[in-house]
Amino acid sequence: MNAAKRLEIFRRFHEDNPEPKTELAYSSPFELLIAVILSAQSTDVGVNKATAKLFPVANTPEAIHALGVEGLSEYIKTIGLFNSKAKNVIETCRLLIERHGSEIPQTREALEALPGVGRKTANVVLNTAFRQLTMAVDTHIFRVSNRTGLAPGKNVVEVEKKLMKFVPKEFLLDSHHWLILHGRYVCLARKPRCGSCRIEDLCEYKHKTSDD
Repeated sequence: MNAAKRLEIFRRFHEDNPEPKTELAYSSPFELLIAVILSAQSTDVGVNKATAKLFPVANTPEAIHALGVEGLSEYIKTIGLFNSKAKNVIETCRLLIERHGSEIPQTREALEALPGVGRKTANVVLNTAFRQLTMAVDTHIFRVSNRTGLAPGKNVVEVEKKLMKFVPKEFLLDSHHWLILHGRYVCLARKPRCGSCRIEDLCEYKHKTSDD
């Protein structure tokens, strides 16, 4: 895919949604971090239902740590893998208190040192909470990048590096959100909705569908 196509793709994304946001509900960098840890292999809708009950009761490292694994599990038991996530979150809260003065670190290395935080989660927090130029590649972004020809790669790190290189600089900060939303609602895994796709004429996918 050439640079002119990429520019037009993101120009249209921006035109349709000038200020894209994550669909996870949060009101602080800490709440975002917890929500993203909980969202692994789960839906944002499911996470939001759980955190809507959790955060009014506990939304600081100290308050969640005080719940303990069993106490936290009661709030998040509707989420997949809740047992392991509860353990990770409690340990993460302990480390935030002990090592970071209960503040969320603003480097990928420090974030990835927290239990339950991988490269993707760290990139989401850095981009969404701290507005750093990072690219969190999830299954949606990996699919869209390969299917459209925007930034094909064999693994998420390869796709991440290509997107960081190829996305026009003026659109890079918000591109993560546009690509996720496009993958979530238009460029679906089983059958893309090419008939209602804003960038169908720019996409290089060879097996386009004719219906919505």
